Amino acid sequence: MAFGGNRNMMDLRLIRVGCAGWNIPRTVAVHFPAGSSHLVRYSQVLNCCEINSSFYRPHRIKTWLRWAASVPDDFQFAVKVPRAITHEPKLACSSEILLQFLNQIRYLENKLGPVLVQLPPSVPFKREQVIAFLSLLRQHHRGDIVCEPRHSSWFGDEAERMLQDFEIARVAADPACVPDASLPGGSTTIAYFRLHGSPRMYYSPYTKQFLNAISTQLETLATRSRVWCVFDNTASGAATSNAIDLKAKLAHGTAEGSCRRN
Repeated sequence: MAFGGNRNMMDLRLIRVGCAGWNIPRTVAVHFPAGSSHLVRYSQVLNCCEINSSFYRPHRIKTWLRWAASVPDDFQFAVKVPRAITHEPKLACSSEILLQFLNQIRYLENKLGPVLVQLPPSVPFKREQVIAFLSLLRQHHRGDIVCEPRHSSWFGDEAERMLQDFEIARVAADPACVPDASLPGGSTTIAYFRLHGSPRMYYSPYTKQFLNAISTQLETLATRSRVWCVFDNTASGAATSNAIDLKAKLAHGTAEGSCRRN
C-alpha cells in the first residue's frame, strides 16, 4: 500500500505504519470499511500489524493460515517471539522451542515481516550468551529480525557491532530506557519503531507535534531502509488513531515541527 508518490529518492511504499494488534476502537471505526472481521477491515487501511499474542501462547496452524488469508498481498505481520524464549530462560532456550515457534510463523508465508525479539530489562548484554542465541536464531531464520533490548548494556559499541554482524536491527523505542534507545541501531536494512505511549506507557496518545517529527524521521530513513512504525499505546485505543494520523501525514507530506509533546 503506497502512502503517496516518490518524493526525491524516497519511496514511501517502504514505510509501514500499524499497531500492536488490529483492534478498531469505536472512535475511529468510521475510517475503516465494512468487513468480515476486524483484521479484514484493519488491513484495508493500515499495511502492517504486530502480533503480540504469540508472546504468551502458541497458535494453531489454521489460525496463522486464516490471518494470512485475511489481508491484502502487500500487508505484512511482525511477530513477537514467545516469552518462553526471551524472558523465562533469558535467551538460553532450547532449539526445540525456538523451532516450534519458527515453524508456526512460516504459515504466514509472504505475509511474514520481521520477527520481534523483545528482551526484559533484566537481560543485560553478555557476549557469549548473545552469540549463542543469535547464532541459533540465524541458523533457522534468514528473514528480518528486530530486537528491542531494555538494559543499558545493549547500547554500547560491542552490542551494536554484534547486531550488525547478525544482520539484526535494534528497535527505536519510546519511551527510551536510555537516550540511544530512541534511535534505530544495528542493521540498516530495516528501521523499526515501537511507540508505547508517553508519558503513560500503553495509554498516552501522541501529539501532532510528535507525529510531525516522527514522520520526518521516517521519510529520511526510507531513503536507505525499509521502515516500520508500530504504535503500542493500545490500552486506551490511542494507537489506531495515531497510526491513521501518521499515515495521513506521510501521504500528504505535512511533516513539520519538532519532537515535542503537548
